[in-house]
Amino acid sequence: MIQYGCVPPINKLTMKDCNQCGKCCIKYGGGDLAATKEEIDLWEIFNPEIFKFVKNNEIWFDPTSSSKLKMCPFLEVVPQKNVLDSNMYTCSIYLDRPEDCRHYPSLIAEMIRDECEMIEVIDLENSKKAQIKLDFLMIDSRPPSGS
Repeated sequence: MIQYGCVPPINKLTMKDCNQCGKCCIKYGGGDLAATKEEIDLWEIFNPEIFKFVKNNEIWFDPTSSSKLKMCPFLEVVPQKNVLDSNMYTCSIYLDRPEDCRHYPSLIAEMIRDECEMIEVIDLENSKKAQIKLDFLMIDSRPPSGS
């Protein structure tokens, strides 16, 4: 179990930080996400630029046509420094993103399934240890998984 405020030695963490590949946002951003009623209520009051993409308490609808969007409207491609570089992505509502987004990734199994680029080969050898590392990396976004 992770103890909050306890930082493991850097050489014990092999999992990489997010490299902004966008795989998770591209895969889940077009309909597999939900927002809580509380999040939607807060957006309505404080972030109307987000709320306009909500319809019947579901997220990511076109504000003009009311049709369901295939991608999150707040996922943006970072301008490339070199044309040979892979695309990197950013979230324009990062601080106000839905809880579903804040909690991802939560399990090593979903990282493997989604081909997350944070995971290292060594992490596959001991999934329990890798889960502890993941929970530590995500400590500011979500509670530990409990696995």
